[in-house]
Amino acid sequence: MPCDLMLIAYDGSENARRAVEYAGRFLAADRAVVVTAWEPMVRQAARLSGLSGVMQPEWMSDDDIEDIAFADAKNINAEGVRLAKIAGLNAEARTVESGSTIWNAIVEVADELDVDIIVAGTRGATGLRALLHSSVADAVLKHCHRPVLVVPPCDRPASKKP
Repeated sequence: MPCDLMLIAYDGSENARRAVEYAGRFLAADRAVVVTAWEPMVRQAARLSGLSGVMQPEWMSDDDIEDIAFADAKNINAEGVRLAKIAGLNAEARTVESGSTIWNAIVEVADELDVDIIVAGTRGATGLRALLHSSVADAVLKHCHRPVLVVPPCDRPASKKP
């Protein structure tokens, strides 16, 4: 029996593409919302520089220029929706601005929409690398109270069939 609503976290990576493919192959849903979370460039620059805030030049108002990160997120999201439709899903687009972390934005949208399942790809890091850089999918899994399908990367060579 299909679920009513599936959320697919999509960031444009190969692992996210793989997650979309698996969602189409193994899950059935009336609707699939492809979510791309993004962080404004001003906040990214402030975080990376260690500053508490970065001022935009006075001659550029927020109304005059679209954040490049938002424009990129919309393009990435459109690709995810296209792939989801190719995979046979009734997909729709959703971009969401991250106020704190990407995983938190995904969990918040899942709660807002009351989705039945979240689908996400993961990098599949292990050992020290996993401790230092946990994936968004891992954080969603740890902090979400909904079923989550985590699709690992394909790191083994394709099987040879006779």
